[in-house]
Amino acid sequence: MEKLLDKFLRYVSVETTSDPDSESQPSTERQYNLLRMLRDELQQLGITAQLDEYGYVMASVPSNIDKKVPAIGFIAHVDTSPDASGADIKPQIISDYGGGDILLNPDKDIYLKVSEFPELNDYVGKTIITTDGNTLLGADDKAGIAAIMYMAQYVMEHPDFKHGDIKIAFTPDEEIGRGVAKFDVRKFGADYAYTIDGGAIGELEYENFNAASAKVHVQGSNIHPGYAKNKMLNSMIVAMELNAMLPVEQRPEFTSDYEGFFHITSFKGCVEETELNYIIRDHDRQKFEDKKELLTAAVTFLNKKYGDVVTLELKHQYYNMRQEVEPHYFIVEKAVKAMEMAGVKPKVQPIRGGTDGANLSFMGLPCPNIFAGGHNFHGKLEYVPVESMDKAAEVILNIISLFAD
Repeated sequence: MEKLLDKFLRYVSVETTSDPDSESQPSTERQYNLLRMLRDELQQLGITAQLDEYGYVMASVPSNIDKKVPAIGFIAHVDTSPDASGADIKPQIISDYGGGDILLNPDKDIYLKVSEFPELNDYVGKTIITTDGNTLLGADDKAGIAAIMYMAQYVMEHPDFKHGDIKIAFTPDEEIGRGVAKFDVRKFGADYAYTIDGGAIGELEYENFNAASAKVHVQGSNIHPGYAKNKMLNSMIVAMELNAMLPVEQRPEFTSDYEGFFHITSFKGCVEETELNYIIRDHDRQKFEDKKELLTAAVTFLNKKYGDVVTLELKHQYYNMRQEVEPHYFIVEKAVKAMEMAGVKPKVQPIRGGTDGANLSFMGLPCPNIFAGGHNFHGKLEYVPVESMDKAAEVILNIISLFAD
């Protein structure tokens, strides 16, 4: 069998950054390069696999047992975050990590520092894959893809491994909140599913943020500064005023656990016009709605103050899947048991983010999220221990066995 590490290194070499400003599905043509690769690899294993016009790879492995058990799906996304470059990724492999800071890029003096990321101490003696300090790594979610593909290869090469129907899907555009916008749950055919899109080893999540995005445009009026009195309206000043009206303590850097936030993701402007982009998050549905109302009220206030110069576009992204998963809590219990069988300590916790599983759960497919092993997603300090990816694949196989039993 091909090692899971080798699969991972092949997948991260393919640029798959999604684009929030694109209206196409998938949002970038480059995602098809990996989607086609995965479809072809599944077919070469003898698995029926298709790639549709919306960028979804769906595959199915028929049951090899003579009793009816639920069809179980496993899902990962191919795109990487547009928050950092995903082109020309050059992974670094640190074998038998000895502890201490890891130098990523000597030219830029970029380190993974234990003082900032003490969880590195948990991986002494392990093999760690890092970036070269210029790009993200792509463990989110190519570590999940590699774990699922390893499972698929194992099942096909070990016909004595007992299983019910296994469903596999790879999706585009998860990072921009559109991962399953056109996903056909009935066609997929799973009764229950798991996204393999979590972080550190042991993570298991069945509740996530409610999520929305906000785009704010401020129209200013540019006048020569020497003659600007009572005439100029500097759009950047209005935009900064708007941001200052939002609670400082509700920024990501000041929140944790179940606390929600407003996160400004971009600020582009000049005197004439400025555009701000936010993401809005909260686990509590009422607090989530309150946050949207607060931003709307701030825009209304500024429009009264300056004369209808601010426009706000709010877009829903996903809701907290807890209410859809809890009625089927045994699928969480199966995952807990599968981790224990693999010698992994389960860490059931809320996702401070979202997965395709959130929207899928509201589409009738209960879908908790399982670790893939990575850390520090969306940036140049991303890394993943190889052993954590190996355990993710083992947990998937254990889940399949538990449902087959």
